[in-house]
Amino acid sequence: TPRGLPLPMSLRSTSLLQLPTRGQKRYKKAHLGTQFKCNPFGGSSHCKGIVLEKIGIEAKQPNSAIRKCVRAQLIKNGKKIAAFVPRDGCLNFIDENDEVLIAGFGRKGHAVGDIPGVRFKVVKVSGVALLALYREKKEKPRS
Repeated sequence: TPRGLPLPMSLRSTSLLQLPTRGQKRYKKAHLGTQFKCNPFGGSSHCKGIVLEKIGIEAKQPNSAIRKCVRAQLIKNGKKIAAFVPRDGCLNFIDENDEVLIAGFGRKGHAVGDIPGVRFKVVKVSGVALLALYREKKEKPRS
């Protein structure tokens, strides 16, 4: 049959997962359900977690820096991840056992730039945006 016509499954020679097409990767990503199994967020865009410790991660070559990150345990499933803390001095706003809101780092599950193995960033600390704390628009609530 011509390529455009739909065929019943019984007449197809190969299944859609075996077709060597450029769209195969996108099809697999959408239909195998790995975004729920493998992604720590379980398919959602943001996730809340509890800060376990503050860590410094060394930047990859040729850069030389210590990138400030936190290790957090997600509330919804208990998985532990490393999340980058953006901007100068923002690590001082974060204490251990704080509740943080974590988002992706902008590359759909890839590490970004020279920070190895870090796929997430911190957006809020105990309900207050990190940017608002940085610009001194708001204060962190006393707990």
